[in-house]
Amino acid sequence: MARGDRRVQGLARVAVVVRAGAAPMWWFGVLAAGVGVLPPGITGRRIGVMAGAALFIVAAAVVSYARRKRYTEHARGAVRAGKHDVLQDRAVSTRNWRRAHRWWLVLALALALAASFAVPAAGGMLLAGAGTGLRLKAAWLGRRERADDVLLWIRVDWLDKRHGAPAGKPVKGYRSTGIAAGDATPGGARRRSDVFA
Repeated sequence: MARGDRRVQGLARVAVVVRAGAAPMWWFGVLAAGVGVLPPGITGRRIGVMAGAALFIVAAAVVSYARRKRYTEHARGAVRAGKHDVLQDRAVSTRNWRRAHRWWLVLALALALAASFAVPAAGGMLLAGAGTGLRLKAAWLGRRERADDVLLWIRVDWLDKRHGAPAGKPVKGYRSTGIAAGDATPGGARRRSDVFA
């Protein structure tokens, strides 16, 4: 395959990009909530934890349902990937997103810890809720992929400069492949070997 061939397009799995931030947000949130419950704060621990639980639920719901209409529209109009399209590995897509967002994640952790001095644990639970929302959105995409018996991909050059936003304004549509393509299952999880010892 010639490098100069303009038809060659790198494709990243939509669900993998969506769930790339789920694990770091969840674990940073759990860490911030665990540390954040130590100081009594202004509101006291009980109120802080109750407020955090409410924020967790709200964040998970908002992140999970955000832009679903756009995802659905692109999925309906997905065109079959061509022979010149190059499927990006799951690890590469995840690593690109996390590297590009690493300072945002550190800043979010710092803000969650700082917020604990006012409302204990609430900031961490908010961050963990956002991570949970991303995981729920990826799972929703996975159910759609299984129902349609396709995997959804996005051109890498249509992602934003931080390798995210698979439903952003620059995105004109998705590509599709068979369910066995690539190294990630529907929903973006790592594909496990079918061979048992």
